[in-house]
Amino acid sequence: MSTPDFIIREGIEAMDFERVHAWLAATYWTPGIARETVERAARHSALVIGAFDAAGIQIGYARLVSDNTRFAYLCDVIVDGAHHGGGIGRAMVRHFLEHPEFATVRTWTLATRDAHTVYAPLGFLPVVDPVSRPDDWMVLRRKE
Repeated sequence: MSTPDFIIREGIEAMDFERVHAWLAATYWTPGIARETVERAARHSALVIGAFDAAGIQIGYARLVSDNTRFAYLCDVIVDGAHHGGGIGRAMVRHFLEHPEFATVRTWTLATRDAHTVYAPLGFLPVVDPVSRPDDWMVLRRKE
């Protein structure tokens, strides 16, 4: 996918992990994360994508954990602060949702504290919605 303002590229080879690491290390969900951890997570993801401006500078990043068949978890969706509000985050998520490799995936999940307005127009609902069957879900969180 591309627009006049940015292009989305797939694959870890295209990513600028120096930038990606700096962004993720400053987030609420992975504060201080090690660069090796960021790169390892990318290597073991079903798909990694980045948004790049016209000059080829990476301005967004996202990855997908999936079995490529039934289940997918969107994570580490992040856009450089100077580019917030330009539709980049939503475009990256749409790229995953429309990707032919994940056409049979029925359950898409993500977690966010502050970006509900990015995901809601794409069909994501809070788990508290009765249609989501929140009582079916369980989680185990290990201490780091």
